[in-house]
Amino acid sequence: MLLRRFAAALAAAAFSLVTVAIPAHAQDAPELRVCTTGDYPPYSVTDGHGGYRGIDIDLARGLADVLHRPARFVPTTWTSMSSDFAALGCDLAAGGISDSPARRAFADFSLTYGTDGKAPITRTEDADKYATIDQINRPEVRVIVNRGGTNETFARTHFPNARLTLWPDNVTIFDQITQGNADVFVTDSVEGRYRTRLHSGLVVAHPDRPFDSFGKVFLLRKDDPLLAAELNAWLATQRATGGIDRLFADWIGPNATS
Repeated sequence: MLLRRFAAALAAAAFSLVTVAIPAHAQDAPELRVCTTGDYPPYSVTDGHGGYRGIDIDLARGLADVLHRPARFVPTTWTSMSSDFAALGCDLAAGGISDSPARRAFADFSLTYGTDGKAPITRTEDADKYATIDQINRPEVRVIVNRGGTNETFARTHFPNARLTLWPDNVTIFDQITQGNADVFVTDSVEGRYRTRLHSGLVVAHPDRPFDSFGKVFLLRKDDPLLAAELNAWLATQRATGGIDRLFADWIGPNATS
């Protein structure tokens, strides 16, 4: 407990140092433009009317508030993110983004604010049939996956023998499993835990023992070291003070309210 309080105090002090020059009421402060897919709860999800909710959305809004910059969320897709990031003038990209070498080619990464891993989602009665990579990587198994992100990369790498269907979005893909049009979808365990709250007939197999492990990050422009320092200090503060843990609990905890 003392160690956590000390870490929180250090993070708060670091954040105050990197934001000390920000005026309290910047009338002409530029927008903080955040690219996000809006299809990856609990990190980022759109309400269908131009608004966004989620763990990363709350973190980005909190950063914008302390920087006294209006937040603007800019729609992108997993497939087009690498080109959209610069073309749409985004300062950040957020929404359940995993650390990967391909993304380091066009952006810098924030510090890691959480960890996740790929786990299979299937119908409840089939949980034991599709629990391992070997069970899934078979010609008769219908694997479905959304285009353009690490889910597709994982599926192509680990399930070359399965029947792979590329689905255009990450929202209706779960209905395909429920309706019997696909057998299994391997995605981030955290997303699966959220989605199965809304689809009573689906289950995440071994959510606490995913197939792999990777960090969750924000993407930043390569030419903005000040914003990188501000973002990392903000994330460190939220991590040390339990803010990020509370956001995850709200979305996927036993008493989730989001």
